Parts: sequence; C-alpha cells; structure tokens
Amino acid sequence: MLAFVLAAFAATQADPTPAATPDPETLDAIHVTARSARGSGAESVARLDTEAVERVAPTHPNELLQRVPGAWISRGSGQEQLTAIRSPVLAGTGACGAFLWLEDGIPIRPAGFCNVNQLFELDLQQADAVEVLRGPGSAVHGSNALHGAIEVRSHVPGARPGGEIALDAGPQDFARLRAAREAQVGRHALRVETSLTGAGSERAGEGYGQQFLRAALRLDAPGEPVLRLSAANLNQETAGFVTGQYAYRDARRFGNENPEAFRDARALRVSGEWRFALDGARKLLLRPYARRDDMRFLQHFILGQPLEANGSRSAGLQAVLQGERLALGLDAEWASGYVEETQAQPLRSGSPLQQAIRPAGRHYDYRARSRQLAAFLQWQQDLGAAWRLESGLRLEHLRYRYDNRMADGNLREDGTPCGFGGCLFNRPADRRDGFGDWNAQLGLLRETGADGQAFARLARAFRVPQAAELFRLQRGQDVAELRNERLDGFELGWRRFGARHALELAGYAYRKRNVILRDAQGFNLSDGRTTHRGLELDWRWRFAPDWRVELNAAYAIQRYAFDRALGGGESIVRGNEIDTAPRWLGGARLGHEHPRWGGFELEWVHQGGYFLDAANSRRYPGHDLLHLRWQRALGGDWSLSARLMNLADRRYAERADLGFGQFRYFPGAGRGLLLGLAWRGL
Repeated sequence: MLAFVLAAFAATQADPTPAATPDPETLDAIHVTARSARGSGAESVARLDTEAVERVAPTHPNELLQRVPGAWISRGSGQEQLTAIRSPVLAGTGACGAFLWLEDGIPIRPAGFCNVNQLFELDLQQADAVEVLRGPGSAVHGSNALHGAIEVRSHVPGARPGGEIALDAGPQDFARLRAAREAQVGRHALRVETSLTGAGSERAGEGYGQQFLRAALRLDAPGEPVLRLSAANLNQETAGFVTGQYAYRDARRFGNENPEAFRDARALRVSGEWRFALDGARKLLLRPYARRDDMRFLQHFILGQPLEANGSRSAGLQAVLQGERLALGLDAEWASGYVEETQAQPLRSGSPLQQAIRPAGRHYDYRARSRQLAAFLQWQQDLGAAWRLESGLRLEHLRYRYDNRMADGNLREDGTPCGFGGCLFNRPADRRDGFGDWNAQLGLLRETGADGQAFARLARAFRVPQAAELFRLQRGQDVAELRNERLDGFELGWRRFGARHALELAGYAYRKRNVILRDAQGFNLSDGRTTHRGLELDWRWRFAPDWRVELNAAYAIQRYAFDRALGGGESIVRGNEIDTAPRWLGGARLGHEHPRWGGFELEWVHQGGYFLDAANSRRYPGHDLLHLRWQRALGGDWSLSARLMNLADRRYAERADLGFGQFRYFPGAGRGLLLGLAWRGL
C-alpha cells in the first residue's frame, strides 16, 4: 500500500506547469491548524501563544481556553473538566470521543479509549502555544475530531536557551513550582520542563497534587530528529456536586457530600519526529510514538460507589509525504485497553430492587485491543491571483477485539443470578467489531485586499463508538449495535489582519447523526440527532502603543432533532434546546503596559444561561466574572506577578445540572489572590 501511495504521489507531482508556492506551514498536515499563525486556511482556528499562556498562568484549562470563541472547558472538582467546542458540554462514557486532544501533533489517547477528563494529562502551563480548531476536523485528524480539536505545542529545543524558574502561591494552600532548563549537549539541544502543584480548596476535603515532566532532544543528524517524552501524574481528593436549588450561593457551597471520593491518574508518552527534504519541494515527515495511561477513581456519583480502574497501552506511526500542492499520509495505530469495576460493599441504601441488581464484587473486567489504519490526502490549488481551493479526504478503519474476563451476561461475580430479572451490569461475550468511515472537507479562500480573507468550508467528520460504549452494557442488552457518530455542515467566515488590528467573524451550521445515548431501558443506542448553529467573533485591537483590547464572543442555538425517553424519567423532545448549552459565551480583556508599573490586564468573562435538563424545565441564569492580572519585570532577570481572580467575589456555578429531580452544582471559587515570582536567564 505504501508503494501505491508513493507512486500516486509522484504522478501527481509530475505536472511541469508551475504553481504558486504556498505558505510553508500550509500542508504541515499533522498539526491541528495545518496553517501558519496568521490563520491562512479555510477554517476557524484560535491560537494562544506563549505570551498569552504566561500571562494567564492557568491553574486549570478553563482559565486559558475561555479566551477562545465558542469554547467552554467546564470546571469540575480539582482538575476535572468537561469540554464544549461549538457544542453543548458533553458528558457520559463516549462524550470525549467528540473532541481530539493532541500534543505536538499526536493524539494523547488511542481512538477508542478516551476519557472525558483527559485534558489534565496535558501541561498547558508551559506550552509554547495552544491551538484550537473549532468545528469538524480535517483529513489529518480522523475519528474523534467531531466538534473540534485542541493541540498543545511544546517549546522546540534551542528556541528558549537558558533556564526558568517560577513560584506561584495562592489561597487554600495553592503552591506551584515550574522550572525549565535548556542546554547544548555536544551538537544537540536538550530542553527539560517540570511542574509541581499542590492545592487545597474552599470545599471540605477537596484538593489535589499534580506533576508534569516534559523533555525534548533535538539531534544534529539527518532528518533533524526531535525526540520527546511527556509524563503526567494526578492525585486528587474529589468533591462531587453540592445539591439543592441555589446551593452555590450559600454555605452549602463549602460542603463535600462525597469526602471518600478520589482520582489517581498517570500518563506517559514518548515520540520521535523526522523531517527529510527530498527532491524539489517534497518532504517526508515520520512520527513514531508510544503511550501509556492508567487511572483509578471512586465512582461516587452512582449507587454502590464502585471503584474503577482503567488504562491503555498504544503505539503508532504517522507518515506524511508532502509537496507543493498535495500531501499524502498514512496513520497506523495499535492499542490495548482494560476496564475493571469493583463494588466493595453491598448496597445499603436505595430500594430493594436497586440493592438486588447492584451486588458487591466485580461488575466488569475486560480487555479490548484495537487496530487502526487510515490513509489521507490534502490538496490545494490556486484559482487565479485571489482564490484558493483546499480539499482533503480520509479513509479510516478501526477494529476491536474484545475479551471478557468474567462470566458472560448480567450475573454476579460468582456466576449466580441477581433478583428482579438479573443484575444491572451486563457483560457481552467475546467478540470482534469493525468500523470504517471517511471524512472530507472542501474549502474556498479568497484574498480581500492585502490583509483580508473570506472563506467557506464544507466538512464531514465522524467518531467511532468508544470501547466502553460497546462493551460496558446493562440489563438485557447483550450486543450494542452502534454506528459511527457523524457531523456534517458548512462554515462561512471573514478575517482581517493588520499591524495593530485583527478581526475574525465566522458562522456555521452543523447536523449530527447517530448520536450515541443510553435510553430509559439502559440500552446504548445510536439513533440520536442534533443541530448546531452559531456565530462567532474574535477581535483584537492595539489602539495605542501601550494599550490593547480583545473581545471574543459566540452565540449558538443547539437543539435536539429527535424524541426519546431517557433514564431517570427524563425525555428528549424534538426542537428543545440541548441542556448545558449556553446561547452566549464570551469575554473581553483590556491590557496596558506601563513603562514603570508593569503590565495590567482586566478580564471580563461572560457565561450565558442554559437549561439543566432535556425537557427545558429548569435553567441556570448564567454569570459574569472579573479577573485582574499584573506583571512587572524586576532587576536581575526576575519578575513579579499577581492575579486577583473573581474580583467581585461573585457566587456562581462552574456547572449546573438537574439529576434525579435534584439541583446539582459545582460551585465556583470566591475571590482569590495568587502571587508569582519568576526568574529567566542564561
């Protein structure tokens, strides 16, 4: 197959007709943007550079990514989070499959083994840049880039010589040490970064410890190889929802109804990158990689509070052959994942039925192996002096091999049946499942003067069912006949970039099919449909040499396009708005660099109201927050910073929910002052 791809590539490049040479980043096909920072492609990409990352110094991804139009990283307990990008906040077993998280061009998890909280495996605090693709992914992404993709780009060795140390301290025993060192090792460049964090909370018994390590070695050798290692560890004492209407406003927000809850997670990734210059403008990019992740946590949010252990081992290769107008690529990946769930004690609360169907002991113990193979192409063509056509196509196939380590069916661990028609937890027999699909995009870009562009994009993306959706079943469902989720739609936009002014406007309309959900019988089905329409604005203006203003805003209407009864007595009605989907998201920042007093930034964050349930019967009103940041250079390569978060001490909810007829909230933190001291030198 590789020989066929190489031959096809050579044939497409043999045309002697001269063609305009694109931006050198245009077909760098593995990165989220596949574009330069100027945003020269027919898609909506937000780029948060080193300056923005260092100014925010985020303690949680929410603080940084709320600067991206149409994105909301909903903050849970500690470092937990749920994601929305041109979508509602998605929760549940396969919700993470709607987004793709990458580090230096490589997904951080295998395609079928994601976790909704996996963003805490990425070190955003020391990123060179964070790039967010809003909307369906391109041909380089494949499964999981359904609503968008987030990539963390690390510093390339040699770009920031010397050393860095930063200390941050704040309320509730928050303390963080960040350090980096870059050095020449013979003819090679080595960079090592680490971050160590410990934090308490306003809430009783809540806190976490988190550590990151990242190392990169750039070799002086053919192919300009870069070898990378990235490790993350999280030990968290978790606090669940506070319950009761408006509980986030009063003393209940300090409580912890689940002091026994915890989450321990580890991740390790290694990769290499080789770039070979071939004849003419052709280049070959090779990226081999290997990954490992493990997690243990108490499922405090369900009856019986079983302990879950899960993880995966994976390896793969990305290969891209790139020319002036065409890039061809192959992706191959192998993975093995496991899930174990054990309930330590018999259920003492709840009804007799609930106690009978949730027995103590193991509920699930399975292994699932996967094999993924994909081929893609990206092609662009200038259509005169002002127009450019961009297109891409990807063909992908993923195959699971599932191995149940317990008795098949909904039986107890010892193989005996439960009362009331059988245990809740159902384990399918060993099986194999395969999923093939394609995604594509067609974009048209027009230059509108020296510093403006208009663009249009048609795109189709998909995600395969996650292993947990296929093999972690309930009651009478022995086989989950699931289909790939698919998102189709178009986007129109216009952008302008100048020396002091930048503006981007975009509008989109998407339709999602085969949405995977769990119905009132506890069956996993894939017959849901939703619609997503919105407008976005990203505006930046440096109106004086030392002053700047930034604004990001998004308006979206997201609705159900089907009817379905769900568990807990809830029902989806066609035409209702999707719950946890604010119509408005936005923020603004006013910054000033004073030659004597340092840099100031006042930030306003707006969270619009949203419905708490599919019936649209209850609503969270939304909130507005103010944050003030300050930085000042001191002598001797030192700098001092301060961040006053929630300046007005607003009582708000990071996320609101209605579950089992009860109001539930993750309360937001009150006013807090964080101080930082940093050194950077040779």
